Amino acid sequence: MDMTKTKINIGWNFDNSYARLPDVFFTKQSPDNVPSPKLIIFNHSLALSLGLNEKTTENIEVFAGNTLPEGAHPIAQAYGGHQYGYFNMLGDGRAVLLGEQITPLGERFDIQLKGSGRTSYSRRGDGKAALGPMLREYIISEAMHGLGIPTTRSLAVVTTGESVFRENILKGAVLTRIAASHIRVGTFQYAREWCKVEELKALADYTLKRHFYNEVNHENKYLFLLQEVIKRQALLIAKWQLVGFVHGVMNTDNVSISGETIDYGPCAFMDNYDPATVFSSIDSEGRYAYGNQPYIAAWNLARFAETLLPLLNNDKEKAIQLAENALSNFTELYQNNYELGMRQKLGIFNEEPKDNQLIKELLSIMYKYGADYTNTFRELTLHEFSNTEMFKSEDFDKWYKKWQERLSRQMESKDYVQKLMKNSNPAVIPRNHRVEEALEAAEKQEDYSVMEKLLSVISKPYDYSIDQIEYTTLPKKSACNYRTFCGT
Repeated sequence: MDMTKTKINIGWNFDNSYARLPDVFFTKQSPDNVPSPKLIIFNHSLALSLGLNEKTTENIEVFAGNTLPEGAHPIAQAYGGHQYGYFNMLGDGRAVLLGEQITPLGERFDIQLKGSGRTSYSRRGDGKAALGPMLREYIISEAMHGLGIPTTRSLAVVTTGESVFRENILKGAVLTRIAASHIRVGTFQYAREWCKVEELKALADYTLKRHFYNEVNHENKYLFLLQEVIKRQALLIAKWQLVGFVHGVMNTDNVSISGETIDYGPCAFMDNYDPATVFSSIDSEGRYAYGNQPYIAAWNLARFAETLLPLLNNDKEKAIQLAENALSNFTELYQNNYELGMRQKLGIFNEEPKDNQLIKELLSIMYKYGADYTNTFRELTLHEFSNTEMFKSEDFDKWYKKWQERLSRQMESKDYVQKLMKNSNPAVIPRNHRVEEALEAAEKQEDYSVMEKLLSVISKPYDYSIDQIEYTTLPKKSACNYRTFCGT
């Protein structure tokens, strides 16, 4: 399938390679028109990288769904997914893929409108979106980008002039989401469950060409696809864990084949270190708790491997063995990424056998004293310790001596150690109470300055600037039992 595009323009420069797959994978779907779109926020730097012009009336109409860019071929994508362990037929219930923007550098990104109306895949509560959840996705996805974590991104949010009905009447909005692609584990599950083997093969071939085009001549390209997706997820989940990010809804339809974080619903960042941390209002069993995320990732990858069995080998038993061998590498890949990241957070340049024990001891002390995850590493980085119970404890004193002894066994200077730590430990994250503060100001007062200031701070989380200090403040106790909700 040809996905080349040689004509590079400044402005919309669309291709529609996904729409050239068998039509079982999508339905044609135009976004709904809205009465009075208003641009709330626009991502200037992202627009520039995509090769787009600055905000114009025409682009506002595109972001609202009222106008289609030249070359757009809007579709809603079909996919399935295990939601809390139960498999369902799903699909884009409130999103429309306009097409793929080809950037001046020749890169390809999906342009998707989220909240643009009901589709043939819509379920209860689907279709339109409210302003709060769309701004929330904008904030968190841009924070993840600033943290250096692979993620979908947000180009714009517009209000529609319509009302959306949830528990209350809310302002309608549309988010323009940018992604390397929207191909999910759930897309492959859909193909395996409801499509012919030839159609599954077409999807796999397309995915290889789109995301792994330098390696399409691999001896067993479908095994290579599985191995590469496993590698990308092992790295992604490690990056989540290293900054205390809790996705909240790691269903298989929310696992991107490209290795990006996707679908910011009930997600949040952990304050006090606790592996059992859950933010989603509906995750009553803690299936997607912070500490469970690596295990759920392995479970989701096993579901992906199952979809590829017909392509891995004509002999089912051999196919299963190939898949199992590939999956068996996930834990080691994840652990290597995580331990490397934790050593860097502690200023450790090389590797010693007892490093993992040193890491576990610190986390155990943090858990015992309810220490804030981000601020603990920030204070270790600056070597400036607050008057908290943990830092005053004998437990910490003993650990601190071990840590200093460990640092003394490497050649790097204290300046290099601190530089590594500053590059590995964010000074700020989008703390939950700060996100809620920004959303409340936007929704109730139409004051977007609070959000804009928050975005300016979290876009450069490793700067350790004076402007960031006020954003390191912890929430009041009443804000600690934080719960997030799906946008539908």
